Amino acid sequence: MTFEGNERRPLVLLIEDEPILMMALSDLIEEAGCAVVEATTTVKAIRILEARMDIRVVVADLDMRGSAMGLKLAALIRDRWPPMELILTGAVKPELANIPARGVFHDKPFNHAGIVESIRTFTSNGQ
Repeated sequence: MTFEGNERRPLVLLIEDEPILMMALSDLIEEAGCAVVEATTTVKAIRILEARMDIRVVVADLDMRGSAMGLKLAALIRDRWPPMELILTGAVKPELANIPARGVFHDKPFNHAGIVESIRTFTSNGQ
């Protein structure tokens, strides 16, 4: 768990394989008042989710190289961890019917304020 002073910050799992985007999104997550756990592959992300019960939100890139998971990963997360909130990113917006329940999509290039707002909305719902 991550603590800032005496406050526990909500934990967000970031799944991104591009180092520059990973840094930018990590900064946005922290700007939203959250702590970040990073995964560069879907396999690592699933291992983290299996090991940690304190993750509230997943921010996932649907366009990761070497992975055909994309929306399948989002659906897997929704099925295995139903309380988890999903913020999906990508260059091409998927059809709305394919975005899992309670999931939101942000296209690239990012609207920084929109991502921060989505994170804050999801992390404030359970507190």
